[in-house]
Formats: sequence, structure tokens, C-alpha cells
Amino acid sequence: MFQTAPLQVPIPGGPELVIILLVLVLLFGANKIPKLARSTGQAMGEFQKGRQELNQELEEMKEGPEADDSTTSSTATDDADEEETETESSTTQ
Repeated sequence: MFQTAPLQVPIPGGPELVIILLVLVLLFGANKIPKLARSTGQAMGEFQKGRQELNQELEEMKEGPEADDSTTSSTATDDADEEETETESSTTQ
């Protein structure tokens, strides 16, 4: 009847949508559907935000570890210098 590509689902049309909405009203009640739609929208927003953060982290990893290593090694060197200074000051007191 319908020819679809693999893993492709046909989008329901007008009559199918009416039946789906009717079933939703019967299952959840008319007053809970807006709350359900709102929570679904918030979940989708959180998912997209997480996906964007993941993409940013992947891009940073693709840019190269040179930039990250230089800041990390300088911080580690600064921490070691601070520890030496604290040790010297405590031994002189």
C-alpha cells in the first residue's frame, strides 16, 4: 500500500490525529492534557540543552588537547609553586 524507506514511519493524517486526541482525552482527562503537554515540552527543552552541551564538549575535544594541556599544566605548576612557598614559610617560622 505505502512504500516507505527503512526505519521511516508515515505521519498520521487528519482522521488518525482525531482518534489519537480522543484516546488521550479518555485516558488522561481534559484538564490533565495541558499539564502533560507542558511537561513534555520542558523535557524536550532539557534534552536539547543537554545535546547542545554534549556537542560543545565534542567540539572542544576536536579542537585539540594543546589548548587544554597548556592551561592545565600552568595551573599545576602554579599550585606546586604555591605549595613550595607555603612549606618554606612554615619552616622559617
